[in-house]
Amino acid sequence: MKVKAMVLEGYGINCERETEYSFRLAGAEPERVHVNEFIWGEKKLEDYQIFVIPGGFSYGDDHGAGTVLASKLKNKKGEELIRFIEGGGLGLGICNGFQVFNRMGILPGSDENYDLEEVALMPNDSGNFIDNTVNLVNKESPCVFTKGIDRVDFPVRHAQGKIYGEDSVIKRLYKKKQVVMQYAKGSLTKNDKRYGYNPNGSMGDIAGICDSTGRVFGFMPHPEALNSKLNHPHWTIEKEVYKRRGEKMPLEGEGIQIFRNAVKYVQNNF
Repeated sequence: MKVKAMVLEGYGINCERETEYSFRLAGAEPERVHVNEFIWGEKKLEDYQIFVIPGGFSYGDDHGAGTVLASKLKNKKGEELIRFIEGGGLGLGICNGFQVFNRMGILPGSDENYDLEEVALMPNDSGNFIDNTVNLVNKESPCVFTKGIDRVDFPVRHAQGKIYGEDSVIKRLYKKKQVVMQYAKGSLTKNDKRYGYNPNGSMGDIAGICDSTGRVFGFMPHPEALNSKLNHPHWTIEKEVYKRRGEKMPLEGEGIQIFRNAVKYVQNNF
């Protein structure tokens, strides 16, 4: 079947082309849809199986990261989006998209409640915008997007990525296995004196969470930015490792697995 993904663009969203390209590599038929096309009803979610809000600075992050876009979507398309998710659709929010899903209450979506904002994405502890590569470990979770991924390096680039919530909420996210990925000690980060292993101070080293169904995923790192191994800062070292094994290094980056998992899920369940 044709797997259709709506990738939002416009008004400061600036990772839509990489996201579209990654879904295409994964076997989907992505379509970049302007925010206004979606809000005005020219494009409808019922024609897609995957809804994506890429990274960037939507509406300049006025009034807080993702706040304006979250308000527009919730007021104009909130009910449609909830019906889409409850009907089995997949939702992916990357960086600013995660911030939007959070502000809308779509995430964490505990007990499939998509109208409750339980955690906040706050300014990084460093007080600075970060642009780095981090090592991530995948927690046991029902997340559709991270199936088969145990450990991976992804880029991060954000100013407000610190996940904060009441202790009871964070504990519940762990208990219900909604914590998907955590920042971890790895070869790329062990000598990073600026940020250590956690680049933003996120509680529990949390980098991403999913809803209770595993079909909605919010993630601060950028898998679409690692669509090629040549985008990894240590690709020359990895190339040498493959060469000494007598093998040719594959060019596809590890980030594509995130998108391929979504495509396979749709193919197997729709």
